[in-house]
Amino acid sequence: MRLLKTAIHPSISNATSTQFTRLTGRAIVLRDNTILLMFTKRYEDYSLPGGGIDEDETIEQGLIRELQEETGAQNIKVLGEFGLYEEFRPWYKDDFDVINIKSYCYFCSIDAQLGQSQLEHYEQQNGMVAKWVDIHEAIAHNERTLANSDKQGLSIIRETYLLKEIVKKL
Repeated sequence: MRLLKTAIHPSISNATSTQFTRLTGRAIVLRDNTILLMFTKRYEDYSLPGGGIDEDETIEQGLIRELQEETGAQNIKVLGEFGLYEEFRPWYKDDFDVINIKSYCYFCSIDAQLGQSQLEHYEQQNGMVAKWVDIHEAIAHNERTLANSDKQGLSIIRETYLLKEIVKKL
């Protein structure tokens, strides 16, 4: 898969000694002029649906599971690769200093109707909800959040970058 970008959080130095890698799958689901995104009320941002890949899964299997859980999507088909976004962030637990997140992004198709989502507790607590959004409006919203909010999460930079890259392919 082609590498889109490698991002390194400014607080990480070469002296950092311990890190682990987390593989994730992220879905790009387009319909007409809209894209299926997750809105997170806590951070006031839009992100691609998806998440961590379990040890016994391929990236595509984990992507399909995450897309179904987060959005209620049914009849999911992986259509093709978009690209890999790799990032190095500080880790908040004592076992490692850095997390290396590899986000594998794929174009997907789903049935027109979304079913019931099965969000994890922290996703519910953060106010996550699946929404069909105009991609340009989502980018503008995330950019306003980056400029004006102090409660933004670390993923908004990745997600805004990915949305802008997707627009280039439309």
